[in-house]
Amino acid sequence: MCQVLQVSRSGYYAWKDRPPSRRRQVDDEILKSIRKSHTSSRGLYGVRKIHADVKEQFRCGKNRVYRLMKVNCIQSIRPRKYKATTNSRHNLPVAENLLNQNFHAEAPNKVWLSDISYIPTDEGWLYLAGVVDLCSKDVVGLAMNSTMTKELVIQALNQAIGRERPCEGLIHHSDRGVQVRQEVA
Repeated sequence: MCQVLQVSRSGYYAWKDRPPSRRRQVDDEILKSIRKSHTSSRGLYGVRKIHADVKEQFRCGKNRVYRLMKVNCIQSIRPRKYKATTNSRHNLPVAENLLNQNFHAEAPNKVWLSDISYIPTDEGWLYLAGVVDLCSKDVVGLAMNSTMTKELVIQALNQAIGRERPCEGLIHHSDRGVQVRQEVA
């Protein structure tokens, strides 16, 4: 192995038997403090807050803490932002639940499901309304806007009706949020 790496045997054994340097020993102590701070914060603290904790015990810079965290794969857990898309507190009429959790359709264009989702972007939230055919699982209507209004749901539903031209008796099922209730009312 020494021949392949082009190092002398004595140099290899001197390196192998050498005790850790003073800096390496201090890094190990700092790493213990980093892990303690990271664990006590339930993984939420990032470099700045962990550095503030470590700085109370050791004199070290933020870059050193960052390097040790990166080498040892210690990262903060970023909680995902929650955006509510359903408002159940209103006085609008509520449509009857015709499916009763029976999510099975015999043929296309008999049952459509719809919902609104949100997409975080650099310029703010975008709201996406979708209509899906329960039988084929195909998206039959879509609409996107920067505001979550009844018009968004109506656009998606109108697109689905224009594309598919369903027969009478189609069931349109949703989470019965305020936007859909406004459309039905």
